[in-house]
This record gives sequence, structure tokens and C-alpha cells, in this order.
Amino acid sequence: MIARLVARTFGLSIAVTVAALVVAYLYGGPAALFVCAILAILEISLSFDNAVMNATVLQRMNAFWQKMFLTVGVLIAVFGMRVLFPLVIVWAVAGLAPAAALDLALNPPAVETADQPSYQTIMVQAHPQIAALGGMFLLLIFLNYAFDEDRRVWGRFVEHWLARLGRVRHAAIIVALAVLLICAQIVDPAHRSSVLTSGVIGILLYLSIQGLTAMFDDDELPDTLDPAVPDPSSTRPAERDRPAHLPVGGKAAFMLFLYLEMLDASFSFDGVIGAFAITSDPILIALGLGFIGAMFVRSITVFLVRAGTLTEYRYLENGAHWAIGALAAVLLVSLKVEVNEVISGLVGVVFIVAAMISSIRANRADARAATQTAAGVSGP
Repeated sequence: MIARLVARTFGLSIAVTVAALVVAYLYGGPAALFVCAILAILEISLSFDNAVMNATVLQRMNAFWQKMFLTVGVLIAVFGMRVLFPLVIVWAVAGLAPAAALDLALNPPAVETADQPSYQTIMVQAHPQIAALGGMFLLLIFLNYAFDEDRRVWGRFVEHWLARLGRVRHAAIIVALAVLLICAQIVDPAHRSSVLTSGVIGILLYLSIQGLTAMFDDDELPDTLDPAVPDPSSTRPAERDRPAHLPVGGKAAFMLFLYLEMLDASFSFDGVIGAFAITSDPILIALGLGFIGAMFVRSITVFLVRAGTLTEYRYLENGAHWAIGALAAVLLVSLKVEVNEVISGLVGVVFIVAAMISSIRANRADARAATQTAAGVSGP
């Protein structure tokens, strides 16, 4: 059953991978093939936590909007973030039209000067704005999760303490703005204004999408709710008896769709920037990050939803949010100190693996408790 699901879910991604590698070889020979493979591995390793978060949000949508995200949404992720986004950055920073930016990428200057920087240099110069926008967007996702008193708590200390802080009104916004002000103070003075502006834009994007999603969610959800899903590991009534909404559609699902696109974009920032440490060729970046990487993120997302992994591993969503918090921290720290992309990828995997181990232990504890209870009932 699982083998059949894996084959059906990852079949298209494997086919796209083979096709992309063939195109890379025809485009630039063995060297291009090698670079494309490295970029694909980089993107997949950095994006597992992205797939987990996609799956948690995707479960809230009805079947139609799930298909919309897995088709149209993936196309936007491939061409928007991995192909057009770098060109738009070069246009915004250097004032070059997208066509001129593409020409600069394909035909770099023989000698780089201050008046004629390379495509890679322009992308690196734009890093503070990119990191501030993506970092603040991801930070707010993590903070709103961490300060939510009605969620399932992972562990005994840190998350309980953070949930208590959530009793402070607008705690997430207060912390996010404080972090942004600190970042603006430690960054190079030449980038201070742009970092503040980009960070505020990231905050506004998050608040706008969340606000509209909540409004449409309230307006369009039916009055009936799914039966309450108890959390046997919790002693808090809010967690034991909280109901789960039926899958949403219409405007609410559309706003969740936009939220997922912004989430994917924020996750992609480190991958896109990291790719320029390997190559500045937009064709290879599109093949490795876009076609191969994005397709595998899609397949992992589908597998998590269809296999019921998020239900089986109860703390996986918690781990994904901590991975988001770690990635936000990496992006914001990179405003001052260069952070290797391997670190940002591994820290997310560590949280995901830790959450899975905790889930397995909790499931085994529940099974033992159920066995003991059944033995006590059937005994004399």
C-alpha cells in the first residue's frame, strides 16, 4: 500500500528530474549536469519543512483548492520564485529590465566593475532586503504558533512558557517589531532603511493574508463542525475538546492559497540566494531549484496528506513551526553574519526528526496505556 502510494506520488517528480538533468547535460555538458544535480539536492534538503507546512495548511482546503495549489500553485512556485524572482530583484536593485537582467545573467561582463556589476553581485547586494522581508514573514508564523494557548503542546517547558506569553495582547506583533528594530541597528547603516522597509512589508503581508483568511473563514464555513479531535497527551480541556473545521472553499480557500504561495516564497529565499554561491546561470537555477526541487516539494506535500502522516506523527506540525522559527532566525542573523546554507537546511531537518521521534514515543506510550487499561477491565 505504502509502496504503491510512493510510486504514484513521486513518479512524476522522478520523470521531471530525469528530463531536467538531460536538458542540463544538453545545455552545458557534464559540468552543467553536475551543477544542476547539486542545486536539486540543495533545494530538496532545504524544503522538507516547507512541505510539512504546506501539508498542514493544505488539509484545511477542499479538494478543488488542493488541486489548484498542487497544479497552478506549483507552477507559480517554479516560474515565479525560481525563475522570475531573481530577475525582478535585479530589476529592482539595478534598474535593469527583466530582459536585460536575463541577458546579463547569460552573458556576464568580462570584467566586473562598480558601474557594471555581475548578475550574481546584484543578487548578493539585494540580500538584506530579501532576508528582512522573508525573515519577518516567517518569524510571525512561528510567533503566532508559539503564543497560541489552544494548540497541542510539544514538550514540558518551552512551549508551555511561550503559550503563557501569548496571553499578552498582540504579543507576536510586539516581539516581531522589537526584533526588526534590533536587526536594523546591527545591520550596515547603508542598508538600515531598506531593512526596516522590507521588514515592515513582510509584517504587513502576513497580517493582511491572515486577517483576510480569518474573515472569509468565518463568513463561509458551515455551521456544523467535525467531531472534536481529542489529544490524549494533553490534560487541558482546550486541547482535548477543540473542534476541527471542515475543509474550506471559496474566498477563504483562495486566501489560504495566497498564504501558501507567500510561505513557499519565504522558504525559497535561502535556496535562491544559496544557489548563487554555486552558479549564477538562471537556466541551471530554474532546472535544479525550480523543476526538480519544486516538484519534489509538491510530491512530499501530497504524500504527507494522503498517507495521513500529520495525524500519525502528532508533533510533526510543531516541529515544522520550530523549523520555520529557525529559518527566520537564520535569515535575520544573515543580515550581519554570513550563514552557510547547509546550516539552515540541517536545523530544519533536526526539528522535524525530533518531532517524529517524540510522536513515536507518545504513540507507544498511548498504546501501553490502552493495553494496561484493557487488561484492567478484563481482569477479575
